[in-house]
Amino acid sequence: MNKLSIHALFHVPFEGLGCIEQWIGKNGHDITFTNLYTDYQLPNPDSIDWLIVMGGPMGVYDELIFPWLIEEKEFIRQVISKGKTVIGICLGSQLIAEVLGAKVYPNKQKEIGWYDVKIANSAKKLSAFSEFESNFPAFHWHGDTYDLPKESKHLFSSDVCINQGFLVNDNVLGLQFHFEVTAQSLVQMLEYGADELIESETIQSAKRILEQKELIVSNNLKMFQILDYLENK
Repeated sequence: MNKLSIHALFHVPFEGLGCIEQWIGKNGHDITFTNLYTDYQLPNPDSIDWLIVMGGPMGVYDELIFPWLIEEKEFIRQVISKGKTVIGICLGSQLIAEVLGAKVYPNKQKEIGWYDVKIANSAKKLSAFSEFESNFPAFHWHGDTYDLPKESKHLFSSDVCINQGFLVNDNVLGLQFHFEVTAQSLVQMLEYGADELIESETIQSAKRILEQKELIVSNNLKMFQILDYLENK
């Protein structure tokens, strides 16, 4: 297998690659990254094979507050146009959706905690998800949602968020939820996002979230299966 040059975009210091970093190291790929919340310089799109766009508490529409979003969107657009593999997690998936012409907007309810995800019929036909259960718990932390980009395959949904994932041309993936979460990153997200944890039917307490951290293993295994699929396609 060829060594991949993988680049990651980070929007905040507490949402890193999680278990994706383990997969990169195990498979001997190279990883570079841009911290968009500090002074930064984006790489030449031709210099990378994969782009991974991570999450953050801001919205894709917050360009006046975070002006770097404008340059980031253009960079994502360029990378996609060159046929590279692009993965977006949470905010990253929303950015990809918008770049591809889909509408991104606040969902009726926030979804924070371990909630069930259903696999869509179009995803069941793809080998990347062939071993997934029809219904399984995943870790969520999102308030926005999106319409599906044109010509994308719908992958997942939940009770309060219909569009939880999409795949375009077998190489551009968006996931609303966090398969990549680890015990360490979970604690960091809970610490920095504590003010959002106002309990409701769709928001769990920090205590309840941590009580279910055994689910991290199965979520990470699903993330690895997806990465293996994209690596071997």
